Amino acid sequence: MMFDVQSLCIFTVNIKPPMKKIAFAFLALTSISSFGQNLVTVESVEYDHVSGRFFASNASNIIEVDGDGNPIQEFGTAPAADYGMEVMNDILFAIDGNRVKGFNLGDGTQLMNQSISGAVFLNGMASDGVSRIWVTDFSAKEVHEINVSDINNPVVTTIVANTVTTPNGIVYDEDNNRLVFVNWGSNAPIKAISLTDYAVTTLTSTTLGNCDGIDNDLYGNFYVSSWSPTRITRFSSNFTVNEIVTAPGLSSPADICYAEEIDTLAIANSGNATITFVGFDIASNITEPNERSVGLSVFPNPVTESSFVEFTMSQPEFVNAQIFDMNGRLVSVLLNENLPATKHRVLLAGLALESGAYSIVVKGETFTETVQIVKSK
Repeated sequence: MMFDVQSLCIFTVNIKPPMKKIAFAFLALTSISSFGQNLVTVESVEYDHVSGRFFASNASNIIEVDGDGNPIQEFGTAPAADYGMEVMNDILFAIDGNRVKGFNLGDGTQLMNQSISGAVFLNGMASDGVSRIWVTDFSAKEVHEINVSDINNPVVTTIVANTVTTPNGIVYDEDNNRLVFVNWGSNAPIKAISLTDYAVTTLTSTTLGNCDGIDNDLYGNFYVSSWSPTRITRFSSNFTVNEIVTAPGLSSPADICYAEEIDTLAIANSGNATITFVGFDIASNITEPNERSVGLSVFPNPVTESSFVEFTMSQPEFVNAQIFDMNGRLVSVLLNENLPATKHRVLLAGLALESGAYSIVVKGETFTETVQIVKSK
């Protein structure tokens, strides 16, 4: 079976379940071509924990990727998704235009084709894993609930007729019996919908622009993708920032999916038709640096496509992070922006460094730290 990869990085991804507590981050699946199929428009990604595969929306169809990073193939013969997707009860639910469809996970046959009355631009999707899915309408500023207890007779209810802000990604928060959704625009707030009375409240204001996707993990953390800055922000359960992830391959990050079984976040990059995977070591503690250090480190080193730079800031500062070769020549600029006080992780995947020794210099307003790295053949 032949396939080709044209990307910033070329390597095999191994995310075979039930692996836990992954302590690395990596970038993969960029512009993969197989069976004459190309990734051209990726807006969402979803994980099927039973078979250990990921689904990606791809313009007018759905692409299937298994847990070993094997060649992409089309899912079924007719399934389509252009925005949010959710796996629930052996069914893949997907937004296709202004309809929500359901497909059998086994053979891809269509089981549901539900229209949403008055829909303008359906975008994000969430589920409770049992019988309910929720869909945001980006343009109409609405949130709809679909009860699929009877897949042949789904019941649609508009639970919020006006979110005021522009809703995008949405996730179900079982612990608090609510939905949490992110919004488009500058300084986009993160809001919640109580599933008791459908009241909408603001959980936190942010300095992020154009928030697109959101998902949560088993530990109470929430992950949010934003276009400005281009990053993934991990929030704790009380919505304080506790980690920021940046990577060379992130481009207009859209819908995201946290695969709880393998503690891995999958990010659909709508800007370059790629999927980025980030592994998290949830059990690791975030240590506060002292006044003279931000704890700059690189792991693993010698560096590979899975390596990342990590440091923790005790106060917000403008930070510049660069890579230099042994002759002092600038090789790459990793960061050049204002960063908040939190833990930061910068993926090195996709830099295509030649073999040799390098220095990574991270400079803030109150600190400068350097770490040496080696790139083997």
